[in-house]
Parts: sequence; structure tokens; C-alpha cells
Amino acid sequence: MFPIKEATFLAPDVKLLRIEAPRIALRRKAGQFVIVRVHEHGERIPLTIADSDVDEGTITIIVQGIGKTTKLINMLEAGDALQDVVGPLGEPSDIEKFGTVVVIGGGVGTAIAYPTAVAMKQAGNRVISIIGARTADLIILEEQMRATSDELFVMTDDGSAGTQGFVTQKLQELLAIGEQIDRVLAIGPIPMMSAVSEVTRSRRIKTIVSLNPIMVDGTGMCGGCRVTVGGQSRFACVDGPEFDAHDVDFKILSQRNTLYRSQEKAALESLEADPSEDLAEIRHCRLEQQHPEVGPRAK
Repeated sequence: MFPIKEATFLAPDVKLLRIEAPRIALRRKAGQFVIVRVHEHGERIPLTIADSDVDEGTITIIVQGIGKTTKLINMLEAGDALQDVVGPLGEPSDIEKFGTVVVIGGGVGTAIAYPTAVAMKQAGNRVISIIGARTADLIILEEQMRATSDELFVMTDDGSAGTQGFVTQKLQELLAIGEQIDRVLAIGPIPMMSAVSEVTRSRRIKTIVSLNPIMVDGTGMCGGCRVTVGGQSRFACVDGPEFDAHDVDFKILSQRNTLYRSQEKAALESLEADPSEDLAEIRHCRLEQQHPEVGPRAK
């Protein structure tokens, strides 16, 4: 069991969880993730480690409630526990002093971009961050990104915060005024990452994206997280999750991410129609954490 020390909504359907996981906190590096299971009969999903505190022995994950499991996670509160948290997994971000690094976060992708922005700043880079969302209430970690960036630009589709427009527009503006950019990191929806890669391709600016495909075991055995990079199959869980954006086949990535949409929809509808079984599992996890002698819940 992995006790939850803090559970706070950052935006509608976006929740921050601070979890007791001292071994992971000690070893994790920017860009790595964990595989989480809510309860004994739940599915396994990958979530990037947004932060950690070695002294407290905690890691922080940020979850957007979209499907059944993420909706369940967002029902958890401080004092609850997750059944499993496995990690850290994946290759860490490539961190060194490049010069000027632009870090772009779209939506909840900002949670993934944040630890890399911190690490890039600590390595001596000039960090320019661009974060975006549809509306102001969906912008997350603005102050944290501001604190670790030399410059921060906020973009919203409707102009309710920062500047109206897309993150790619701000990137194009920076390039147009002659900003010498040595590396770009873009994390967010697939269309956004693809658009950023097209902006930087002709300028030959090294651009890294973090991919979050369907993933089960996190060790390269199941092949569910297969992505096409440079014309070859790679596994996001062990070869990534970060790849050179100019080599990623975003079309195939988009197609694979919709393979199980009907099953995901059915699972979510089942949860919304009758959450009692899953809530009973969560309550049992809470009881088992408080009283280990209780043991697993009978089915």
C-alpha cells in the first residue's frame, strides 16, 4: 500500500496527489514515471512523477480524470492509499547545459514538463517556458513554472489568461525576433507536439517530446506502448518516454491511442452507472492500510 499524504484539485478534473513512496523518491529523475494501480482488481496506468521530496519520502503525481481509472484516482483523498506504485520507470530526461531551452507544456502536459524545466535550470540553462490550455481555469503549475523559468509565457485558446492563441504561436514569435534556441521540449496533446515539431524541423532545432501511449507492464514485455520512431518500433516504457520529435510518427501514435476507445468508453460508463464495486475496493484499501491484518478483499 502507498498512503496518500495530500490530494488537491489544481483545475477541473486535474488532481495533485502526494504519495508516500520513499524508495521511488530517492531514485527518481526528471522524465521518469510510475505505474499505478488503484486497487487489487484495477488496471495499471503510467503517470509521470511531477516532483519528489527525499526527506519526506514522497512523490507527486498529477492526474487528469478522463477514463475510468483516472476518474477513480481523482476520487481519492488524503488518508487513502493506492494498491501499487511501481517505479521509477523509463529513461530519464537528457539533462545538460545546452544554452537556451524552451519548455512547452500543453494542458496537463505541464505537469510532465515541470520536473524537466527544473532540472534544465539547475544544469545552468536559460529556460523559457510556454504553457497553454483551452481556458484560464485549466492552466496548472503557473507559479511553479514561473519560479524555475527565466521567462514564462501563458497561452489560452480563448484569451482568458495570458495571450490568446496556441503555444506554437509563441514559439514562432520567439524565433521571429531572433531568439537563439538550442533545444525544445514539448509535452502535451499529440496534435500540439506534432505542431511544435513542424515549427522546429526546418530550423533544425533539437526537439524532444514525451509520449504517453497505452501501457500495461512498463518493462517492455507487453508491447502495448509500441511507437514508431525513425521508422522503427520502440517501446515508450523502456526506450522512452522521451524521443526526438522529428523522428516520431505522430499519425501512427494517434491511431494506436484510439485502439481501445470503445472499451474505455464502456468502462467509464460502467463506473458512472454504478461505482459501488470500485468504491468498495477503495474503502478496503483504506482499511487494509490502517489494519494490515485485514488482508485482501474477497471477491
